[in-house]
Amino acid sequence: RIVLEKIWKEEPMGKIFKGREVADNISEKLVKRVDELKKKGKSPTLAILRVGVNPSDLAYERGAVNRAEKIGVKTRILELDETSTTDEVLEKIDVLNSDDTVHGVLIFRPLPKHIDDDKVRNRLKADKDVDGIGDVSMAKIYRGDTSGFAPCTAKACIEILKHFDVEIKGKKAVVIGRSMVIGKPVAMMLLNENATVTICHSKSEKLSKIIAENEIVISAVGRANTVTAECTCGNQKIIDVGINVHESGKMVGDVDFENVFGEVYGITPVPGGVGAVTTSILIDHVVRAAEMDCNRK
Repeated sequence: RIVLEKIWKEEPMGKIFKGREVADNISEKLVKRVDELKKKGKSPTLAILRVGVNPSDLAYERGAVNRAEKIGVKTRILELDETSTTDEVLEKIDVLNSDDTVHGVLIFRPLPKHIDDDKVRNRLKADKDVDGIGDVSMAKIYRGDTSGFAPCTAKACIEILKHFDVEIKGKKAVVIGRSMVIGKPVAMMLLNENATVTICHSKSEKLSKIIAENEIVISAVGRANTVTAECTCGNQKIIDVGINVHESGKMVGDVDFENVFGEVYGITPVPGGVGAVTTSILIDHVVRAAEMDCNRK
């Protein structure tokens, strides 16, 4: 550990992995791909299905629509009342599944408790499941099959690492969090990139020690100050996916940014990190879905 610290400390510390930089780079490439599709008569379109009016959903929706407009992707918003039944939601999904002008569908979750989430997420056709919520999409991630769509936030973590030239192959990586939305899929994606992966969670013992032994850290447990200065040992690359509200009302991540920044090679800020990249990944998936549809015909 002492030897590692001596070597790692020689690296420059305190780099901020800004999400906007990654998102803009992705968007720039997407504009060209969209132009090529439109020359072939194909106009990539994203449908957003939302049940009820959740402020966080609306914020993400605005970001997705704005990003889509800048890239040239059409959006269509379908809003259902919060009292809608499972069958009513399934009917909307069936319409979108059969609509050849819609290439990707984003379904906001969690759904109201009275709606059957498993039925809803698995009703969506896999080739339109651009946020990777269905069992078929998940199975492809675990198989290492890149023909499917990974959950956008999980994919954003990988894209940030790659954009900032972080070597993944052969490196020790820890994922804090085990949800099907981020934790488990991003762990599989790191494994597919040939990292040596450890998965931890809120009940893991000696968590600080485990984190300190890994060069790549992805925290998605949703608990402020999960990653503290005690967890650092130099040269670490930290992706903070957590979104928490401090008692002061300020939005913070899982990482104690003030005390960790400067002790590691690089870290994503909250806000301004992973979230900024997620919408670009979503639009990328819509464009890829349109390209795949174009190649089938």
